[in-house]
Amino acid sequence: QVQLEESGGGLVQAGGSLSLSCTASGRTLTKGAMGWFRQAPGKEREFVAALRWMSITGYVIDYGDFAKDRFTISRDSAKNGVYLRMNSLKPEDTAVYYCAANEDGSSLRVRIGFWGQGTQVTVSS
Repeated sequence: QVQLEESGGGLVQAGGSLSLSCTASGRTLTKGAMGWFRQAPGKEREFVAALRWMSITGYVIDYGDFAKDRFTISRDSAKNGVYLRMNSLKPEDTAVYYCAANEDGSSLRVRIGFWGQGTQVTVSS
Protein backbone atom coordinates (compact mmCIF):
# COMPACT_ATOMS: atom_id res chain seq x y z
CA GLN A 1 0.00 0.00 0.00
CA VAL A 2 1.17 3.52 -0.76
CA GLN A 3 0.49 6.48 1.47
CA LEU A 4 0.64 10.00 0.06
CA GLU A 5 1.13 13.02 2.26
CA GLU A 6 0.73 16.57 1.02
CA SER A 7 2.13 19.71 2.57
CA GLY A 8 2.54 23.36 1.70
CA GLY A 9 -0.99 24.60 1.33
CA GLY A 10 -2.13 27.85 2.84
CA LEU A 11 -3.41 31.34 2.21
CA VAL A 12 -1.84 33.60 -0.39
CA GLN A 13 -2.83 36.83 -2.08
CA ALA A 14 -3.73 36.93 -5.74
CA GLY A 15 -0.61 37.15 -7.86
CA GLY A 16 1.45 35.32 -5.28
CA SER A 17 3.10 31.93 -5.34
CA LEU A 18 2.86 28.75 -3.37
CA SER A 19 4.60 25.40 -3.46
CA LEU A 20 3.04 22.07 -2.61
CA SER A 21 4.90 18.89 -1.79
CA CYS A 22 3.76 15.30 -1.89
CA THR A 23 5.74 12.49 -0.35
CA ALA A 24 4.99 8.83 -0.95
CA SER A 25 5.70 6.11 1.57
CA GLY A 26 5.17 2.40 1.57
CA ARG A 27 6.58 1.75 -1.88
CA THR A 28 8.88 3.48 -4.30
CA LEU A 29 7.08 5.00 -7.25
CA THR A 30 10.09 5.44 -9.49
CA LYS A 31 8.37 3.77 -12.45
CA GLY A 32 4.92 5.07 -11.67
CA ALA A 33 3.01 8.31 -11.99
CA MET A 34 2.54 11.06 -9.42
CA GLY A 35 0.69 14.30 -9.70
CA TRP A 36 -1.99 16.66 -8.52
CA PHE A 37 -5.71 17.19 -8.77
CA ARG A 38 -7.81 19.91 -7.23
CA GLN A 39 -11.39 20.34 -6.17
CA ALA A 40 -13.03 23.68 -5.58
CA PRO A 41 -16.26 24.00 -3.58
CA GLY A 42 -19.23 22.83 -5.62
CA LYS A 43 -17.06 21.66 -8.50
CA GLU A 44 -15.75 18.34 -9.73
CA ARG A 45 -12.21 17.27 -9.06
CA GLU A 46 -9.96 18.31 -11.94
CA PHE A 47 -6.55 17.32 -13.17
CA VAL A 48 -3.72 19.77 -12.48
CA ALA A 49 -0.41 18.16 -13.43
CA ALA A 50 1.45 14.87 -13.34
CA LEU A 51 4.77 13.17 -13.95
CA ARG A 52 4.85 9.63 -15.23
CA TRP A 53 7.55 7.20 -16.20
CA MET A 54 7.77 5.97 -19.75
CA SER A 55 10.47 3.45 -20.53
CA ILE A 56 11.50 5.01 -23.84
CA THR A 57 11.40 8.70 -23.01
CA GLY A 58 11.86 8.78 -19.28
CA TYR A 59 9.63 11.05 -17.24
CA VAL A 60 6.86 12.79 -19.13
CA ILE A 61 5.00 15.82 -17.78
CA ASP A 62 1.34 16.53 -18.37
CA TYR A 63 -0.52 19.71 -17.38
CA GLY A 64 -4.12 20.67 -17.28
CA ASP A 65 -4.86 23.54 -19.65
CA PHE A 66 -5.18 26.13 -16.90
CA ALA A 67 -1.89 25.05 -15.34
CA LYS A 68 0.42 25.09 -18.35
CA ASP A 69 1.67 28.65 -18.04
CA ARG A 70 1.61 29.15 -14.28
CA PHE A 71 2.28 25.82 -12.57
CA THR A 72 5.39 23.66 -12.60
CA ILE A 73 5.58 20.07 -11.45
CA SER A 74 8.88 18.46 -10.59
CA ARG A 75 10.08 15.24 -9.10
CA ASP A 76 11.85 14.81 -5.79
CA SER A 77 13.49 11.42 -6.09
CA ALA A 78 15.10 11.69 -2.65
CA LYS A 79 11.70 11.97 -1.02
CA ASN A 80 9.90 9.69 -3.43
CA GLY A 81 7.59 12.55 -4.25
CA VAL A 82 6.67 15.51 -6.36
CA TYR A 83 6.48 19.27 -5.99
CA LEU A 84 4.01 21.67 -7.49
CA ARG A 85 5.09 25.26 -7.85
CA MET A 86 2.17 27.60 -8.46
CA ASN A 87 2.79 31.14 -9.66
CA SER A 88 0.52 34.07 -10.45
CA LEU A 89 -2.22 32.55 -8.35
CA LYS A 90 -5.81 33.64 -8.88
CA PRO A 91 -8.83 33.44 -6.59
CA GLU A 92 -10.23 30.75 -8.87
CA ASP A 93 -7.26 28.56 -7.96
CA THR A 94 -8.74 28.24 -4.49
CA ALA A 95 -9.35 24.54 -3.91
CA VAL A 96 -8.28 21.48 -2.02
CA TYR A 97 -5.27 20.09 -3.83
CA TYR A 98 -4.87 16.33 -3.81
CA CYS A 99 -1.80 14.29 -4.54
CA ALA A 100 -2.45 11.20 -6.65
CA ALA A 101 -0.32 8.32 -7.84
CA ASN A 102 -0.22 4.94 -9.50
CA GLU A 103 2.46 2.30 -9.75
CA ASP A 104 2.22 1.34 -13.39
CA GLY A 105 3.06 4.69 -14.98
CA SER A 106 -0.22 5.08 -16.82
CA SER A 107 -1.69 8.54 -17.15
CA LEU A 108 -3.34 9.84 -13.99
CA ARG A 109 -6.09 11.17 -16.22
CA VAL A 110 -7.30 7.57 -16.60
CA ARG A 111 -5.96 5.57 -13.67
CA ILE A 112 -5.33 6.54 -10.07
CA GLY A 113 -4.20 4.00 -7.53
CA PHE A 114 -3.72 6.19 -4.49
CA TRP A 115 -4.93 9.52 -3.15
CA GLY A 116 -3.61 11.83 -0.50
CA GLN A 117 -5.83 13.54 2.04
CA GLY A 118 -5.56 16.92 0.37
CA THR A 119 -4.25 20.33 1.34
CA GLN A 120 -6.20 23.57 1.20
CA VAL A 121 -5.02 26.41 -1.01
CA THR A 122 -6.84 29.70 -0.62
CA VAL A 123 -6.13 32.67 -2.85
CA SER A 124 -7.51 35.97 -1.66
CA SER A 125 -8.39 38.80 -4.03
